[in-house]
Amino acid sequence: MPPDAAASGADLHYRALERLYASAPINQLFKSRLDILGEGRSRITFTVDESSFHAAGAAHGTIYFKMLDDAAFYAANTRTTDRFLLTTSFNLHFTKPVRSGEVVAEGVWISGKRRVFVAEARLVDAEGDEIGRGTGTFMRSRIPLANLPGYQAA
Repeated sequence: MPPDAAASGADLHYRALERLYASAPINQLFKSRLDILGEGRSRITFTVDESSFHAAGAAHGTIYFKMLDDAAFYAANTRTTDRFLLTTSFNLHFTKPVRSGEVVAEGVWISGKRRVFVAEARLVDAEGDEIGRGTGTFMRSRIPLANLPGYQAA
């Protein structure tokens, strides 16, 4: 296969993963966007506002978990083009509260090629400070990516 054909196949997969993220009902609740940066790399940009605050006036931990898990998940899912992955475990560390503004989750695939994948992610606030970090394990499911409407849509 010519190198250009392989590159465009990967690019098609990356754009399909971005559409899959955008189509998920849960992501209608968040002002966020997924960008696949290349094999094993993802970025989610999102906005934190009062709608995601806990009682003490900062973003609730569910926001941290969701964005870290999603960034790591999509970084890992760049490595398999046929199956949807499932999170089997995720460890996270909170390092700084965030009250508002743009936050970026950066995901990176670490290991795994066939059945189980490991990826990590970090959250960076608008000032450039790391506010959280996490590592996840993801397993291939029986769900074909090609069967998911968000993945198929062009």
